[in-house]
Amino acid sequence: MKRAVYLVYGVVSYAASIATLLYAIAFLEGSPAPRTVDAGGAVFRPVTALLVNALLLTLFAVQHSGMARRGFKELWTRIVPKPIERSTYVLAASASLVVLFGLWRPIPAVVWNVHPPVARFVIYALSAVGWLVALFSTLLLNHFELFGLRQVYLAARRKELPPSPFRTPWFYKWVRHPLYVGFILAFWATPTMTVGHLVFALGMHLYILVAIQLEERDLVREYGAQYLAYREQVRALVPIPRRLPDELRGHAGSERALSSRAPGSRSG
Repeated sequence: MKRAVYLVYGVVSYAASIATLLYAIAFLEGSPAPRTVDAGGAVFRPVTALLVNALLLTLFAVQHSGMARRGFKELWTRIVPKPIERSTYVLAASASLVVLFGLWRPIPAVVWNVHPPVARFVIYALSAVGWLVALFSTLLLNHFELFGLRQVYLAARRKELPPSPFRTPWFYKWVRHPLYVGFILAFWATPTMTVGHLVFALGMHLYILVAIQLEERDLVREYGAQYLAYREQVRALVPIPRRLPDELRGHAGSERALSSRAPGSRSG
């Protein structure tokens, strides 16, 4: 019975996360929604709105990255059963985003506004590409493990989650964090940039830069020389190959990952 409850809990958490991510797209793209980055909710003075939004972004960053760290997980799984640890993380991340969406304060002053229809279409297309890159990056990993479903499914079958080996499929051969690249593109590619949208994009971008440092510290601890060699070869966010010294090229090539998980799956 307990394992069945875990499975239902995992499915509910997964559904909540997908619904939240879909709303995030509507929130940023200005689609019909109760609240978006530029509309909805009470109007505050710009300074007050900026402070509220900064606190909301900080809350999200602390939850999303803090709960993903190894040390927190070791303490957390003393309270939360291990099979539902990831589902609980996903549910908490969804809750923090819901709070952000619900309490976000628009700051409508315009930073830039692109008028030509063709240019606007191109920018919207870039944003769509960003969302698709983010989605595809999760599919290149184990999507259902990333969202906690695999863990509860295996628990329902009385199986342990196997170790997660390291690999670099597709996008991960070009950048170490394609998931973040997709999000950055989606956050910044807008034909009409308001101050509120700029605060959101800048805050999330800064969070991503910090999250990469924390995440890679965990990845180096887990994969050691494999990840260090990979990091010497591939940039974090810019798809431009690095030129390695001759003595590093052979070592990096020999350490190339061939297993079943790519870097970038731990954070949020």
